Amino acid sequence: MKLLRLLGAVILAAGVAAPARAQSSVTSADIQRLQDVSYDASRDVAQARTRDAVQASQLQAELDDARDEVIYLKVKLRRNEPISRGEYNDVRDRLENIRSRARGDSAGGYTPPAGSRSESIPPPPPPPAATSGRQNPNEIPVGTEFDVRLQSALSSKTAQVEDRFEATTMVDLLDERGRVLVPSGSVMRGVVSSVNKATRTDRKGSLTVAFDRVTINGRAHPIRATVTQALESEGIKGEAGKIGIGAGAGAILGAILGGAKGALAGILIGGGGTIAATEGKDVELPVGTVLRVRLDSPLTLSAR
Repeated sequence: MKLLRLLGAVILAAGVAAPARAQSSVTSADIQRLQDVSYDASRDVAQARTRDAVQASQLQAELDDARDEVIYLKVKLRRNEPISRGEYNDVRDRLENIRSRARGDSAGGYTPPAGSRSESIPPPPPPPAATSGRQNPNEIPVGTEFDVRLQSALSSKTAQVEDRFEATTMVDLLDERGRVLVPSGSVMRGVVSSVNKATRTDRKGSLTVAFDRVTINGRAHPIRATVTQALESEGIKGEAGKIGIGAGAGAILGAILGGAKGALAGILIGGGGTIAATEGKDVELPVGTVLRVRLDSPLTLSAR
């Protein structure tokens, strides 16, 4: 009888433990993989912009929502809250669906499984009626993203409001005809708009940055652009595979300067370009950090 009771207790304990393991099976490595897929999806959407700007805008809106979901999962993990495989798989599938549509592999949108968190998030509004390309061939539209490399370190411990800093574009930005609009090596000027240093009471540092000028072929143009991602540098070997064949000389130069590996650990990017530390310390962005910068207003270049 004692043996039967012991076996019953073991079975009961196993039944309780199994769901707990299923809920906590998502790890920091899994979240990092989601961030890497998000990085690749952003590249695919940028490429899609040269083919269909309207569809790319819709995909970008969906990608922004999916990125928010990744951040939500990352915060849950940091707080030791359980994350089910269903939640993880839902976000992963959304990102892969965006990538597939950006590459033209599929045309339909993504339908989340019943009961998932993303099911309660309303889909982005339908895009405006399609137009036949850009009205101004020398205009770079809102939402265009650049990968730029920091030329000096940024830290919430030492930065001051109104500090200026510079970053250089990593690859050529081409229009749909293959014409170079913004060559690699162009200089973007950034400005620090707010700083919160880590203290004993407020242990997480943050800073907000924006970009207000880009110099192209020696001519300065005003811009409004914010940071959407901070990426770790890994150098030419790692970047070569992501650049792809036929990307052009600008992409090769970007690889020589060093590539981007994936989301920088310990950093969260919020709305308006706010960069916050997640590990109870100051934000530290070393020289060479790659920032993904998105235009908040059109950039009109001089006719050539």
